[in-house]
Amino acid sequence: MGKQLFLILNSALLWWWSSIPISGAYSQNQTDWLALASFKNAIHKDPFGALNSWNDSTHHCEWQGVLCSKRHSGRVTSLVLRSQGLEGFLPPHVGNLSFLRVIILQNNSFHGEIPPQIGNLFRLRVLVLCNNSFGGPIPSNLSRCLNLETLNLIDNQLVGGIHSDLGSLTRLKGLGLYRNNLVGPIPRSIGNLSLLQQLSLGENSLSGEIPEELSRLKRLILFQLSSNKLTGEIPAGILNMSDIITFSVGDNQLWGSFLNDVGTTSPSLEFLGASNNLFTGMIPSTLTNATGLVHLFLGNNSFHGPIPKNLGRLKGLYLISLANNHLQDDLSFISSLVNCSNLKFLDMRWNSIYGSLPRSFSNLSTSVQRISMSNNRIQGSIPSALGNLFNFSMLDLSNNFLIDRIPDSIGALYNLQYLSLSGNMFTGEIPSSIGNISSLGVLELSSNNFQGYIPQSLGDCKQLVMLDLSNNNLIGSVPIEIVGLYSLSIVLSLANNNLSGSLPLQVGSLKNLGILDLSYNRLTGLIPTSISECLVLERLHLEANSFHGQIPEALRPLRGLQELDLSNNNFSGPIPSFLAGLSLLKYLNLSFNQLEGQVPEGGVFLNASSISIYENTELCGGVPSLKLPLCKSSSSKKSSSTKAKVIYVVVGSLLCLALLLLCLSIFYHKKKQTTTNASSSLSFENQFLRISYEELLRATNKFSETNLIGKGRYGTVYKGILDGGATVATKVLNLMQRGASRSFISECRTLGTIRHRNLVKILSVCSSVDFCGNDFKALRYEFMANESLEEWLHPRTIGRDDECSKSRNLRLVQRLNIAIDIATAIKYLHEGCYPAIVHGDLKPSNVLLDNDMMAQVGDFGLAKIISTVSTEAIGVQDQGSSTSTAVRGSIGYVPPEYGMGHKVSTLGDAYSYGILLLEMFTGKRPTEEAFGHHLNLHNFVRMALPDRAMDIIDLRLWSEAGDRQQEMKIRDCVISVFEVGVACSMESPLERMDMTEAVRKLHLIKVSYEAKVRMIGM
Repeated sequence: MGKQLFLILNSALLWWWSSIPISGAYSQNQTDWLALASFKNAIHKDPFGALNSWNDSTHHCEWQGVLCSKRHSGRVTSLVLRSQGLEGFLPPHVGNLSFLRVIILQNNSFHGEIPPQIGNLFRLRVLVLCNNSFGGPIPSNLSRCLNLETLNLIDNQLVGGIHSDLGSLTRLKGLGLYRNNLVGPIPRSIGNLSLLQQLSLGENSLSGEIPEELSRLKRLILFQLSSNKLTGEIPAGILNMSDIITFSVGDNQLWGSFLNDVGTTSPSLEFLGASNNLFTGMIPSTLTNATGLVHLFLGNNSFHGPIPKNLGRLKGLYLISLANNHLQDDLSFISSLVNCSNLKFLDMRWNSIYGSLPRSFSNLSTSVQRISMSNNRIQGSIPSALGNLFNFSMLDLSNNFLIDRIPDSIGALYNLQYLSLSGNMFTGEIPSSIGNISSLGVLELSSNNFQGYIPQSLGDCKQLVMLDLSNNNLIGSVPIEIVGLYSLSIVLSLANNNLSGSLPLQVGSLKNLGILDLSYNRLTGLIPTSISECLVLERLHLEANSFHGQIPEALRPLRGLQELDLSNNNFSGPIPSFLAGLSLLKYLNLSFNQLEGQVPEGGVFLNASSISIYENTELCGGVPSLKLPLCKSSSSKKSSSTKAKVIYVVVGSLLCLALLLLCLSIFYHKKKQTTTNASSSLSFENQFLRISYEELLRATNKFSETNLIGKGRYGTVYKGILDGGATVATKVLNLMQRGASRSFISECRTLGTIRHRNLVKILSVCSSVDFCGNDFKALRYEFMANESLEEWLHPRTIGRDDECSKSRNLRLVQRLNIAIDIATAIKYLHEGCYPAIVHGDLKPSNVLLDNDMMAQVGDFGLAKIISTVSTEAIGVQDQGSSTSTAVRGSIGYVPPEYGMGHKVSTLGDAYSYGILLLEMFTGKRPTEEAFGHHLNLHNFVRMALPDRAMDIIDLRLWSEAGDRQQEMKIRDCVISVFEVGVACSMESPLERMDMTEAVRKLHLIKVSYEAKVRMIGM
């Protein structure tokens, strides 16, 4: 409607304008004058007054941007209005400028469709409409402009396909359709444009293969097809063009090996871009024949083999990106790069580069600004002369095997803005000289072995936005200088160290901070009231410290909080009601404190899966799904105290009578059971709430088959609903099975001494007799709605949950989370408990999943409490263990040394975990017949790494791979997981990765994978 109105008004205006009498030369060629008037009328914004001169007081050939022919008076030959901020659309009357040879309207704000009337301009040679907002399709009749030499429609919003008729523009030298919304294949007819020098079709959605006919374009100097959906191989002839300068095909789905002769056949090459594809093969040394090469982008492919040693011949190199490939080489190529005086960027992340950093590393050109060689296998130490590279703005050597101290010379890198050395094995103290780097914005030193105090000099880094010193062995207090850094805005993490003392009052200076993580330290005291000034905080983690007092009102103003974890401290008093008013709060953990009183019923507390309040025994109320007791009024408490005393006396008497009857029953029915075992069992049972046989009978509908969850060696597990409505899981021991009583005692003894979010919890025990006078023992656990990991990895094909089981699938991130949960639980048993505990029977059926898919390790029937944690798999003595050398555990998960009579050890659990981890990501059981006698799951995976790893991956994981980039992220992640699983399940116990290192590696793998996924989504 608006466009029709414009045409009506425009016609009226032209009629009026044409009715004005014009004398002399002005009366000639009114067609061009009227077409220009139409053009002006289509512009509704002219911020710089470019069209102010377009009026009837001057001849149109004198208007700004207009040129006319000298031979044909008054006929417009050129319309050039670059970067004038003009906003409007291009009217169809432009097609009346029949003498027009040049239209250049780049970098304005034209919108609407390109009028097809442009096809009437037979003399047109140059059409440049780039950097506008033109929409609609490319006019098909542009093919009538047979004199066209330049067609530049770059950076618009054009849709549809590329017409094959463009192949008839045989005089075309430049075709630019970059950054539009074009779809479909590249027309083969473009191969007919024998004069074409520049072809730019990147950043569209073009699909199909690159036509072989493009190899006929022998005059090409620019070949730009990046960021499309192209597939197949690159035609061999394209890189045989001796004049080609820019070759860019990155961000497609191209494959094959295309580098074999590059450099020899394309000596003029300056830009080689092929990142984010499926290319394979080696990077040939002949590449260095292209001596003018400036930019080399080959990252995110599957190139393998060594890195050319003679890269130094390319003295004009500015950027090298070979990240995310399978390159295997030492660092000797660094020495040749010393000759590259213009080199500024070197990206070698995520390869298999090994060896020590050579001394020549410090001799690289001082022009170098960014080096990233993270996630490789680099060893040794950082050269002490590192300070020579004073122009560094970024240095990333994270996730390697670097050792020793960081040299003090690092403080000479005055221009450094990003420094990441996380995930190595650095020792000693953090150099105070880092405080000299005043421009530093990101400092990541996590997951090393740093000791000593946090340098106060870091407070001089006034531009720090992120500081991560987590997972080290740092001691002392939290420096005032650190928490006083007003610049910190992303992360401050000092988690998993040995820091002590109180949190400084200056924490209120972190007014712009998003994440504060001080968890797993030894901090004490109260949370400072000044934390109320940290108004931007989204995540606050203070768990596993010794903070005390009430949860402070100072947290009330933190309206942006999304995560709050105060668990495993000494907080007391009520849960403040203001926490229910934090509307963005999605995760709240207050477990393992001394909180009491009523649980709020609004906000985050409405979703029981979003909060954790375990082991706060005095809490009551809340939403029903929390299954807490009802709160009593103060008056009822007073009146009930007297009743309670009477009840205690009566109950005490009844208990004495019940115990007497129980002893008589034991005496008559189990004469073979020794007094020692009986007393041991009772002592452990008494740590838990007792429940009667009759109540369990009602809860499980008389142990009905319909309530059956699963069966094991020593017992059967039933789903039960207690009298109060709570759903539980009940394990009934089969006391006729030899070892069942010992299993019962082991579970009570083990789970009675430990607490962890990733370990199942015994809610109550039953040690009684059934109605026939037979001994009866049972354990009651929390009910896990998502059952066991076994049910997810190997869904049942028959049974009551057939359809549900078939549709089950664990996504990659879920598997990573579960793997980390299990490893964290086992690490806690080995290192967080004293004496240490060996689980002894780790397998998928003993891993349960709650409503949030958080894993909890259960079934401690074979667990052993050992007096020392040995690094050897032999000679480990457990308290009270028998001297039997019989193998106990599950076939396929039992470490081989147990079969040779060696005692249980923590490294035996590491083996079981490694096998479990491999099973999670291959989907294969360790007992599959395909493995036979000469192969096992460990060797099956080890022999596939790294090249054939994708052949053995659980096929269900591929459902997440929407495109090639996703496939590569999944591949890299799974290969890293396989490496951890193989390292944990080595045949020799002394070669196995322990659980502490496994947890660290898996955390790094998850962080890396999620970061890559976020980059894809950006």
